[in-house]
Amino acid sequence: MPSYDFHCLNCKKRFKLIISFKDYGKKEVHCPFCQSMDVQRRIGKVRISRSDDSRLEDLSDPDALEGLDENPQSMGRMLRKMKSQVGEDAGPEFDEVVGRLESGETPDQIESEMPQMGNESGQLPIPEMDDES
Repeated sequence: MPSYDFHCLNCKKRFKLIISFKDYGKKEVHCPFCQSMDVQRRIGKVRISRSDDSRLEDLSDPDALEGLDENPQSMGRMLRKMKSQVGEDAGPEFDEVVGRLESGETPDQIESEMPQMGNESGQLPIPEMDDES
């Protein structure tokens, strides 16, 4: 049976009631604290389940990648979002790079201070953005 959130306009307390679909809108609702009928239903958060493909598709949206070259903070936020959507641990080095990007450091600054973190080509594991993106 569904539960509904309410807010008492008299005593200002919040409460939940379990009401069947059949009784919803027909049953009188009283505040369990002060017995007032002056209550208002609160709308709760809505959750939407999404597939892995759908979440990854959003990450590849060209509009989401626009301007990342000029804005390290945006690049850091995008990388953190990618990590959370993929759901795999990228390691402490990734988190350090993302944190530094979010604090405003450029990829070039990070690369010069952390040469041991680059791959075989000496590049940090930060995605390159095409001019077309």
